[in-house]
Amino acid sequence: MNFAIIGVGGYIAPRHLEAIKELGHQLVAAYDHNDSVGIMDRYFPDCQFFTDFERFESFIDSKKGTSEEIQYVSICTPNYMHSSHIKFALSHGAHAICEKPLVLNEKDIDELAAYEKKFDKKVYTVLQLRVHDAILALKKKIESEKKDSHEINLTYMTSRGQWYHESWKGDVRKSGGLSTNIGVHFFDMLTWIFGEPLSVDVSEKSATVEKGTLKLKNAHVSWSLTIDRSLLPAEAVKTGKTTFRSIKIDGSEFEFSEGFTELHKKVYGDILSGKGYGLEAARSAIRIVEQIRGMK
Repeated sequence: MNFAIIGVGGYIAPRHLEAIKELGHQLVAAYDHNDSVGIMDRYFPDCQFFTDFERFESFIDSKKGTSEEIQYVSICTPNYMHSSHIKFALSHGAHAICEKPLVLNEKDIDELAAYEKKFDKKVYTVLQLRVHDAILALKKKIESEKKDSHEINLTYMTSRGQWYHESWKGDVRKSGGLSTNIGVHFFDMLTWIFGEPLSVDVSEKSATVEKGTLKLKNAHVSWSLTIDRSLLPAEAVKTGKTTFRSIKIDGSEFEFSEGFTELHKKVYGDILSGKGYGLEAARSAIRIVEQIRGMK
């Protein structure tokens, strides 16, 4: 398959480049307004690179009907750009593979569904926790127990410096806020396993910390997210870790700290075999983070 990528200079892009390369496909074109993209030499040194979006678009169009026609566009841009770049992909005859959060608002999902129908192309979202072996095993275990309600405590701490607040990630209008940036994949995982969201509440909210509760069909979740390194537990600091994640289910710790290296490759493999997750899969988590964003 022939791929193009938008946002190739971003933090997450190397995982997409590696997945495309290892699965034996070709990256034909790449775009980023930033030209610090030497990472491409490791994967696709002959790929055409553009810092001007109009030239990138013209190149994509010029390949239609040739052996280099683009079938998939991978999107690794800032959150607020996702919807418009997905629309670009579909309207130019390609399927879209977009990083999380797929979009910032639930209404965007409905708009993209109309685009899918109009251009007969699909939108796929990267929900890599759904292909993690430990989480797949957890889902199977929970389903076998047939228990009506579970108590869950989610804590996720990941250190971010001052740069975070000065970048687009620190701008709620562009990133969607803290929960959208660092919590959306956990909310997706929990709704996937424990059912649809019924209500969400926020008990603390600042630029560095968000806490609250979430009622799901089969679980009550207490959640806490932070990018403040001073809040890391002592055991994490002692071992030099900058990230701490904990999920307790009915009082028992659920361990899934390993097994993250191959997840994007699994996601791409599923998409290319027709089993990838589409628009509706993203809806529940987007609904949750959108509600959190609107709360004080």
